Amino acid sequence: MTDEQERVQPSGVWATAVGVARVRALETERKDALFHDPLAQAFAAAGGLWPSSPPPDDEAARRRRLAVSWSIVIRTKFLDDLLRQASASGVRQVVLLGAGMDSRAFRMDWPEGTRLFEVDTAAPLDFKASVLRQERAVAKCERISVAVDLREDWPAALAAAGHNPAEPTVWIAEGLLIYLPEDAVELLLARISAQSAAGSRMGLTLGSRGVIERFGADAAPGSAASMWVSEMPDDPVAWLARHGWEAESHSLRERAAAYGRPFGTPPQREDQPGGLISAVRR
Repeated sequence: MTDEQERVQPSGVWATAVGVARVRALETERKDALFHDPLAQAFAAAGGLWPSSPPPDDEAARRRRLAVSWSIVIRTKFLDDLLRQASASGVRQVVLLGAGMDSRAFRMDWPEGTRLFEVDTAAPLDFKASVLRQERAVAKCERISVAVDLREDWPAALAAAGHNPAEPTVWIAEGLLIYLPEDAVELLLARISAQSAAGSRMGLTLGSRGVIERFGADAAPGSAASMWVSEMPDDPVAWLARHGWEAESHSLRERAAAYGRPFGTPPQREDQPGGLISAVRR
């Protein structure tokens, strides 16, 4: 039986990872791309979202899709830069929480000795593995898949896979926290903090205040926005300080302007800080 015949098709929250891959594939095709993800198109095709996906039914839905796609591009670039900075500072452990179709192990250059752990449930990791075999992809670091539900004891599974909490780690939670209720977000952060030596780093993406009301109110059933349940705290820097992290918050518009990719329309409300978080463990 071929990988394509064995492959379980995306469903539920993890299906959104294939949509993210489609956005990254489209960005990769641009002449002025902020990053290049050669595997993204293969992930999107395997999930039935390439070469195209059905256009939205109305103008408002089209604009929402464009806004979400733009935010994915900006956050990807932001976290790529954070990971490079962490590597330059000597961090050699990387943990991607809710890794989905992330291909950073394959598309980024890593210093010798880097170990990258991809933590997710078995279904997306199995889907991903079948595509990687099909593409004959070779990781540029030691890549370790950890199949565990983040609602379970994932720190124990991570430790069993070889993660050393006594050494600094760079943690990435991209497009993840918005799908978790607030108590689960708090537990996740407490667990990250407990596994983080001094000098560890973290990159988070948070749903901005009001995003659920603006995008989720009339979201189509099964769409990403229909599954959003949490937004960022009023003061994300203070929130992270309580967990022992020194953080900086950035808005998507701020980072997009710095990357030469401003959003095409003026903001309809005051641009709030947050959304993109970089942090260092004290």
